[in-house]
Formats: sequence, structure tokens, C-alpha cells
Amino acid sequence: MTVSEMQKLILKLKKEKDICILAHAYVAREIIEVADFCGDSFGLSLQASKAKQKTVIMCGVRFMAETVKILSPEKKVILAAEDAGCPMAEQFNKYDILELKKQYPNSKVVAYINTTAELKTVCDICVTSASALKICEKIPEKNIIFIPDINLGSYVAKNLSDKNIIMKQGGCPYHAAVTANEALAAKKKHPKALLLVHPECKPEVSDLADFVGSTTAIIDFAKKSAQKEFIIGTENSIVEYLQYECPDKMFYPLSSGLICRDMKLTTLPDVLNCIQGVSGEEIILTDEIIKGAKSAIDEMLRLG
Repeated sequence: MTVSEMQKLILKLKKEKDICILAHAYVAREIIEVADFCGDSFGLSLQASKAKQKTVIMCGVRFMAETVKILSPEKKVILAAEDAGCPMAEQFNKYDILELKKQYPNSKVVAYINTTAELKTVCDICVTSASALKICEKIPEKNIIFIPDINLGSYVAKNLSDKNIIMKQGGCPYHAAVTANEALAAKKKHPKALLLVHPECKPEVSDLADFVGSTTAIIDFAKKSAQKEFIIGTENSIVEYLQYECPDKMFYPLSSGLICRDMKLTTLPDVLNCIQGVSGEEIILTDEIIKGAKSAIDEMLRLG
């Protein structure tokens, strides 16, 4: 079966079975083309909550599927590649955070959305990379425990000098591996290009950027900019994504190492097999976890 034939079959079956397909922007293009929605993890969860379909397939990683389930507990949520995890989301457990709360009793615990559902239950507020700065600014408490990404936390701390941002070493191993030397080399190789960087990169890399923002913000910036060349400082799939979206512009990867293994696990045949009911994993969360995790997400929505 060719890619095109498989895509046509997926489109036919998802309509017949009333299934909504979500694709994170990091997954392969052939999956994005059959998805109902494509974007950042939290944006996909919001789209799923509004979708009329009662079954949702997440083409991404586990914490993303969990967030869909938290916001849509009445829906059947399936993770297309059951082994697709996230090293950042899984590096701390709730007991690590409970211990931190004991050390800093007058603090608010802010959790990046890239965390497990269980971890969210012991946090006060969730944030996305796009909303972290704005929400932390609105928190009345001076002391903020920010988990798990130390680079995103450092970006917040740099811009909110009146807050005491307490962090625990952690983050995305792929973004964190990018060096300032790589950024300088990329800028030298492509002198006309703007450098667009995700705040999960180290501060010394972000400091060299022309723009720092979430995956969606990077995409939007590149689309709207009059500039014709860009160095993309996030997962390399976004280079390909933007090449399709803006064929009149040029996009270059900041680092050849910016490749998320887990995001590459989902394949087009996985999506077909999920629709046919022969693979994938249904996300099951207890009512207690859903209620606890949703509280932190609701607070994020309340604060904007």
C-alpha cells in the first residue's frame, strides 16, 4: 500500500467511525495531512474538547494524550504509539515535588504542561511555553517552584526579576543539548536568516535569538515575517513543516541533534491500525487524577 492509498483509507475510516485525529507539529507530514487538528500539545487538547467526535487518537506522546483525557474525560482517548513517552515529563514524580513544597511552604508550584497527569495533581498551576511568563507574572506569591524545565524557568526568571523562581534540574534533553557555538555557527552559515528559538533551549542559546517562543509562536512568526530565511531552534520537524507551509521561504535547522526520538515513533500505519482497533493504547486515568490535574489546568485558564 502506498502512502497516498493509506492516507485515503484513513480518511475514509475515520469518517465512518467518527474519530478525531490529533497530530502534534513534530510528527511526520504524512500524518499531519490526515489529522483533524495539528499544533502544540495544549492547543490540541482544547480542540479535542470542542470536537464532536467521541473517540480521539493522539499522534504525539503520552502526556499529551493524558491532557486530552483530563479535558475530555467522557471521550475515548487513544495514544497511537504506546511507547511514545517524554523524558522531560517523566523525570520527576509527585513525591519529588511534595518534598520541594515542604522546603518552600510559601510557594506556588507551577508545572509546565509537559508533565504527567499524576505530577499535575500536586501542582498549583500549569503553564505552556507560550503562557509561562504571563501567568507567573500574575501569581501573587513571590516564591514560585517551577518544574520541570530549568531553561524555560530561567527564561521566566530573567524576565520577572521581582519573583523568586525556584527550580530543580530538569528539562528537554534535546533542546538542552544545543550549544551557543552551534547557534553562532548557524548564524555565520546563514547570515541573512533570523534565529527563532524555543525557550527550552539553554539561556546562552536563547540570548542569541532574534525571537524566542513556543512551537506555535515560532511557526506564526515565520509565516508572518517579511524575512525570507530562518534558522529554527526547536525540533527539526518544524523545519520540514514550515517548508511545506511557506515554500517561498528558506528554513535551516539550528542543530542536527534536535530530533525527538519519541515523536518519531508514531507512523502512518500506526494511525491506520488504531482506527482499525488493532494497536494503540487507550488512556485510562482515575477520577482522582483527572480532578487533581484539571485543577491546575483550570487555574492556568483562569489566569489567561
